[in-house]
Amino acid sequence: MSHAVTVAPGPPETPAAEKTANETETGTLLAPGSAVELHLEVRFQDGFVALSTFDAEPIACTIGDGTLTAELESTLLGLAPGSETYVVAHGSELFSPYDGSNIHWMERGDFPPDIVPIRGLVVAFETPGGHETSGVVLELEADRVQVDFNHPFAGRSLTIRVRILSVAGPEPEPRFKHGPEA
Repeated sequence: MSHAVTVAPGPPETPAAEKTANETETGTLLAPGSAVELHLEVRFQDGFVALSTFDAEPIACTIGDGTLTAELESTLLGLAPGSETYVVAHGSELFSPYDGSNIHWMERGDFPPDIVPIRGLVVAFETPGGHETSGVVLELEADRVQVDFNHPFAGRSLTIRVRILSVAGPEPEPRFKHGPEA
């Protein structure tokens, strides 16, 4: 089961008299439909940083648009701009369950000609249906390669660090409709 530890947000940005139901002293709270900019770091239990945007461009998305998994989003709801949180969880809870049947042997000829498979290499493949998927090379034999097509975070203990940079609340539904549709 995952749990989160939240570090207190920074200084107030909006005067208290101007607050709405989704705002706090630090601004709008993260809610479904909110536009958010955030930094994200995913660290494996051994300390290896598998993903980090802290020294790069932040992630900009809308909560619920599929950029982040719904499970990860649920751990971030209610956070305000300036807050930082650490989520300790199993990757199978936040990304996808580990499935041993997603490990397959492939012929070396199935790899793109410019890619030399080596253990640990992440390779992008196109499925017969035209979708892109990735896999991690596990084992090598003379004429075939074993590839794990599970999500790279599935089956691993993770520490996820998130810093919320900005939140724009979801557009409120109009209270009154005007025009022919009313």
